[in-house]
Amino acid sequence: MHGKLLSLDDYRPLVGDPVVDRIRDKARPLRGLHVTHINSTYYGGGVAVLLSPLALLMNDVGIQTGWRVIQGSPDFFSVTKKFHNALQGGDVNLSPRKKQIYEDTVYENAVRNHLDHDVVIIHDPQPLPLVEHYRKRGPWVWRCHIDLTDPHPGLWAYLAPFIERYDAVIVSMPEYRQELRTPQVVFPPAIDAFANQNRDLSPAEVDERLAHYGIPTDLPLVVQISRFDPWKDPQGVIEAFKLARKEIPATLVLLGNVATDDPEGEEVYRSLLDQREERIIILSRQDGALVNALQRRAAVVLQKSTREGFGLTVAEAMWKGTPVVGGDVGGIKHQITDEVNGFLVASVEEAAQRMVELLRDDDLRREMGSRARETVREQFLMAVLLERYLDLFNAFEPDFRLRELGSSAPQE
Repeated sequence: MHGKLLSLDDYRPLVGDPVVDRIRDKARPLRGLHVTHINSTYYGGGVAVLLSPLALLMNDVGIQTGWRVIQGSPDFFSVTKKFHNALQGGDVNLSPRKKQIYEDTVYENAVRNHLDHDVVIIHDPQPLPLVEHYRKRGPWVWRCHIDLTDPHPGLWAYLAPFIERYDAVIVSMPEYRQELRTPQVVFPPAIDAFANQNRDLSPAEVDERLAHYGIPTDLPLVVQISRFDPWKDPQGVIEAFKLARKEIPATLVLLGNVATDDPEGEEVYRSLLDQREERIIILSRQDGALVNALQRRAAVVLQKSTREGFGLTVAEAMWKGTPVVGGDVGGIKHQITDEVNGFLVASVEEAAQRMVELLRDDDLRREMGSRARETVREQFLMAVLLERYLDLFNAFEPDFRLRELGSSAPQE
């Protein structure tokens, strides 16, 4: 696909002509609409991975769509990382100084960014207060990608007044809805089937990538791919693997990256390094082709998260027909139907047991993998996400009020 940008028609072979034609019909009344997405990093983490193809597809169907990133000091990102953790149920000391760093940085960004778009979509807590600083020309939408099952009450009380200035809130799962005056809609994220980490690779290309990083393939591979983040439970992954290999030999690859807006990642990565051994490989790399190769060659992919807004890496592995053993939490529960297209686990012991089961049974791996791919094709591809956004834009009244969303796109 060199020199050719992603277009909705690329999805025809995957989702079928009727779906693509329906999406183009929905886009027609929105042609020329001016939209911008704002988040806090261009790479690392799931939001950046989502926004790149989503903005391209929106432009492809005639919606003028931009993507901007807010800037901030390390102090700002340290504060917003604490907010992120607290929204997922962690603790936070919400001092006046933290609030000041947060609000002042967002205000500076507001002065530098002239947002007179028809629709503004703000992603996650980092740029949330931007809405305070503009006269709206159209609806503003807050898209929260975080697991909001149990947010820190003090932080939620502080952020809620910002959130209620928005015209709609998008959350990934029904159970993340909160008590808010703003209407809330539910749609999960999606993966781009044509991105470097998801496009088709030949067995020779897979071999080349794994050999490049010295990853042995003489034993079955067990793989977890995610940011280095305590919520992803890398320590639990290592423990589960050690239990499993008492029964069946395998190699564990723990591949992560450190997002630019995540100051804790480096620490988590370093804390794991002394557990490396010949059959436990821990890598920090930003290489989509390596992610792709590992997910394709793995016998089992793990995503043993203890909190997870939505596991993009779960959907990526499922798309490649690889069975996933995932934490029974957050968005993962909506991707994996336990014992049908993967396994859900709630402990190190369970994770080890399911790993052994899959490593021992080729047929089970194939059946689960093939059902997993079909799940993603129907629910979690970028074309489906585009359609959900079009439905949302079409549902705003001229005064930015939101009508009930229809359910033509598959709803959760």
